[in-house]
Amino acid sequence: MTALLLVIIYLAFVSLGLLDGLLGSAWPTMHASLGAAVSAAGTISLVICLGTIVSSLMTDRLVRRLGAGGLTACSVGLTAIALFGFSASGSFWQLVLWAVPYGLGAGAVDASLNAYVATHFAPRHMNWLHSCWGIGAAVGPMVMSWQMATPAGWQGGYRVVGLIQVALTAAILVSLPLWHERRGTHTDESHAEAGGEERPSKLQLARRPGVIQAMLGFLCYCSIESTCGLWSSTFLVMGHGVPTQTAALLVSLFYGGITVGRLLSGVLTLRLDGQQLLRVGEATMALGIAVLLLGRSTVVLGAGLTLLGLGCAPIYPQMIQLTPSRFGSRNAQSLMGLQMACAYVGSMVAPPLMGAIIERVSPLLMPVVEAALLALMTALITACDRRISQASARRAQEAGRG
Repeated sequence: MTALLLVIIYLAFVSLGLLDGLLGSAWPTMHASLGAAVSAAGTISLVICLGTIVSSLMTDRLVRRLGAGGLTACSVGLTAIALFGFSASGSFWQLVLWAVPYGLGAGAVDASLNAYVATHFAPRHMNWLHSCWGIGAAVGPMVMSWQMATPAGWQGGYRVVGLIQVALTAAILVSLPLWHERRGTHTDESHAEAGGEERPSKLQLARRPGVIQAMLGFLCYCSIESTCGLWSSTFLVMGHGVPTQTAALLVSLFYGGITVGRLLSGVLTLRLDGQQLLRVGEATMALGIAVLLLGRSTVVLGAGLTLLGLGCAPIYPQMIQLTPSRFGSRNAQSLMGLQMACAYVGSMVAPPLMGAIIERVSPLLMPVVEAALLALMTALITACDRRISQASARRAQEAGRG
């Protein structure tokens, strides 16, 4: 039964990836049919990001009320409604309106499932979970391209993915007894740990040793991933004269590296712990960025993007997986919401800032900025672990004196 539940959770993350790949692939056609500016996609993306931040911060309270399975079912259903709303929209502002439930649903799925897998399953499943996101992100544009080649157009693409979300919602609802069964066998200890005490507020959690550093580490990582995904093609075309079609292929190597790397990371968790995987990822990212800084040929630049993707692969899943062990299972869901919110802020803010640097200075500065973000992320993760270790040592000393 655990295997069946894992399959459903994996499918939920595939569907999350499907959502992320639709707007970008359809927008060249959508904006023309709706009479919207090309840049208007940024407004829709901003509303979706704001929705994900809000729902991430609310996830802890909603999980306590609905359970992880119930919240996931409601959230996937909400994204299905939003997708059908997109398919029926006849104006840009209707899309902006439907972007609200789109973001709210996606953010709740992300935060709740990350916390659930981190506290209920082995570390390898976290890496494979995020590989499923990569599969969905790759398949989404294919579904949209297939539908746009038919009379159904981009509206058909949103309807097809909406139907997938409806089917997934039904599957999650049917599987709810499995979620409750799993919860009953695992989280009793967290209730016992609570001991009837009131849960700490988010502000109180943020003041705990290492929490701020962990949150900012998420922000830095997502800044790296989002800026590389959005601006690598511009870096290649404008900075190195790579043909547009070739640049698009090379950027796909970055995402391919992330997906394959997460599959491999799931296997490596059998030999390496979370801290070791983070160090391997950071070193591989540094190597990839160095290749991008020094490379000149198309092949070398493609290798740099592949290495950067492989290095990125274990970072996000392992930072999530380490949350319960760093800060306690009882606080995992609350902290997951805070960390997801910081992650979305990085994804929302960093790309336009990088765009301004590219436009006003040079596209060749992209790997320089990535290197600075990587150095900051590494320092923050190290500081997080050091502060947690120091706090644990102080508690041990106080207990010994008592």
